[in-house]
Amino acid sequence: MKTRSGRLAAQLLIATSALLSLPVFAHGDVTPQAVDTTTLKPLGEGWREENPYGGDKEAIRIGSSAYGQNCARCHGLEAVSGGIAPDLRKLDRDCVIQKDEVKKQACYKENDVYYLTSVRHGKTRNGAVYMPPFEGMINQEGMWSIKAYLETLRLMPTVAATK
Repeated sequence: MKTRSGRLAAQLLIATSALLSLPVFAHGDVTPQAVDTTTLKPLGEGWREENPYGGDKEAIRIGSSAYGQNCARCHGLEAVSGGIAPDLRKLDRDCVIQKDEVKKQACYKENDVYYLTSVRHGKTRNGAVYMPPFEGMINQEGMWSIKAYLETLRLMPTVAATK
């Protein structure tokens, strides 16, 4: 019995050592998860250019779950990036520091368009997929609910950074 236990322990140690020496891949073949948006106001067929769910508590709740299931593996838990993909808390940081309210709102709208285009169509550079397209897998309501959630995590610049 001791011999069998000893062999098993040795095999387990060898297997564990082999696994630890393998490279770790942050991105992989991951199936996007469905987002249940039935409790949100439907947005219709046409794609919106501005987030219709900003500040909506139900959209933020749904967006938090949808983000965790579909985005966190690359962008980090609660949008705190580990360096693999952009830190989405900083998505609209340039807008926050705008003092002119008209320019600030235009900046937010431009960022909404950038966000939605990125999520719908993904990001590819030199033939390499950096972010998969989610159109057809997550509906418009789901995409905007994720954006509503991200807005609650927005990093506010320090006073020194705004001068």
